[in-house]
Amino acid sequence: MPKITVKNPVVEMDGDEMTRIIWQKIREKLILPYLDIDLKYYVPRLVGHWDKPVVVARHGFGDQYKASEILFPGPGTVKLTYTPADGGAPIEKEVFKAPGGGVTLAMYNLDDSIRGFARACFNYALGRDYPVYLSTKNTILKVYDGRFKNLFQEVFDAEFQAKFDAKKLTYEHRLIDDMVAANLKWAGGYLWACKNYDGDVQSDTVAQGYGSLGLMTSVLMSPDGKTVEAEAAHGTVTRHYRLHQQGKPTSTNPIASIYAWTRGLIYRGKMDSTPDVVQFAETLEKVCVDLVESGKMTKDLAILISDSTPFLTTDEYLDAVGAELKRRMG
Repeated sequence: MPKITVKNPVVEMDGDEMTRIIWQKIREKLILPYLDIDLKYYVPRLVGHWDKPVVVARHGFGDQYKASEILFPGPGTVKLTYTPADGGAPIEKEVFKAPGGGVTLAMYNLDDSIRGFARACFNYALGRDYPVYLSTKNTILKVYDGRFKNLFQEVFDAEFQAKFDAKKLTYEHRLIDDMVAANLKWAGGYLWACKNYDGDVQSDTVAQGYGSLGLMTSVLMSPDGKTVEAEAAHGTVTRHYRLHQQGKPTSTNPIASIYAWTRGLIYRGKMDSTPDVVQFAETLEKVCVDLVESGKMTKDLAILISDSTPFLTTDEYLDAVGAELKRRMG
């Protein structure tokens, strides 16, 4: 069978420890036998009623992750000060008169970053035909979270409403606590835009709700939707890597790492107008799902059924995927 040609290079960035071992096996067993592809290699250092994906969009900038903290030893006054670069009058706000020692922090975000995040969310949702929900706590953080709410609405109204209307899609802001509850009730099929910390926490909640962190794939997208990176989002699986180093078999779920390959290839194929590349990647994804639904799965999924449910090792699952993919590719 002739290999399918991928017109332009795909940048390959594997992970560390056990994820690197899985990544290499996916490349050798499931990708290279079928694709004529120029891989550019770098090393940097996926609830029962959910029957459609939940896309958690995390704003990966600022907030708690760039906060400055102070441990203060005794009574005093905490203030927040902004000094304009143009020499204008400073803005100062008293935060708290502390009666004793404690802690404080200050965090920030930028209008341009929030607007860019909004555009990335709306562009991604249009590509998936999904509605968008932004969650904040603007009832408490009226200025900070209110800025996210207002800028998202401005970007949507000015740049995306007509496109959403044409596809009969919607955008809505919800309070974070309301959105968390709604997410547990709904069946999926939407993009949930979150601030940095909320996205960090809720993405793991959603992944575990589907059964395993090994099912969570992360897609990083630029605001214009033209630059994309797909990766497994579950970390390096250190405990399984130690077993691998000892020569022992592991049952690490490789699905998120497979989907990192396929998502990247799907975007590459769409950008290059090579539908056979897209079809190959979609076929590989369907093989993964069909095998699990047929009862062939790794331990993390098997124990959701019962402690006695048989499971496959990582190699056995990848071999099963490879055999079925070869059969379907003909």
